[in-house]
Amino acid sequence: MSTDDDLPVIAPGKKVKKLTKNQRKARRRFLRSIAVGGGVVGASVLGFFPVTKNWTPRLRPPGAIEEKDFLAACIKCGQCVQVCPVEAILLGDLDEGFGVGVPYIVARDQACDFSCDAVQCVLACPTEALTHKIDKKEQVRMGFARVARPKNCLAVAAKPFKGLARGPDYPGLLRYTEIDRWNPQAVATHEYDRTVCDLCVKECPIPGAINLEPLYEDPSRYGWVPAINKTCVGCGVCEMICPVEPAVIVIEERKTWEDM
Repeated sequence: MSTDDDLPVIAPGKKVKKLTKNQRKARRRFLRSIAVGGGVVGASVLGFFPVTKNWTPRLRPPGAIEEKDFLAACIKCGQCVQVCPVEAILLGDLDEGFGVGVPYIVARDQACDFSCDAVQCVLACPTEALTHKIDKKEQVRMGFARVARPKNCLAVAAKPFKGLARGPDYPGLLRYTEIDRWNPQAVATHEYDRTVCDLCVKECPIPGAINLEPLYEDPSRYGWVPAINKTCVGCGVCEMICPVEPAVIVIEERKTWEDM
């Protein structure tokens, strides 16, 4: 009994010929690739991956509405990605399930430049998946910073910091107001010389969101710990600029002062 693989290939003006064994194998591989690829895309679009695997929640851009509503409202247009002055916003890959094509930020790699004017990604969003009216106070937030590893902190050990925060190969950007308020600069070109490490406080774009508090009442003992205050919006600059690895401070996505 003949199969599809045995059927002749007919080309105009040419003689009928059968597929060779290698051609039949190549054709089967091609068809299998199409089927697998279609299945992966379909599963991602339908959101099956997050159901079958334990995914880490994503840090969304400023002003993101509640996660379920955000996934429904975002049309994956990528306009927020295009207007971000520090290129902090990424789009979810195929393994993101419901989040495929949805914007997110990895603060340690590149924090949100929350000092950008009017939060441009919010203004660019056509569906209000990102909005300035995130709550009754119209406070645009992303999350809340947390001191996760105080034992790693140079300030706790009363140590100075001198040099590049993340090394010469780090590609991240930051607005240094003392250099150029309007144009982000490469972190790898900005050297520090601090008698006690306070990079997280110095580079925080939100006034009063973070400060160093003394560890000891005894003035003869030295040591300070970062303290996160109510005005923190979770932009991630403190996590990005921390010179130790892993970072002392991490961002808890979608958390607020009341949650901590």
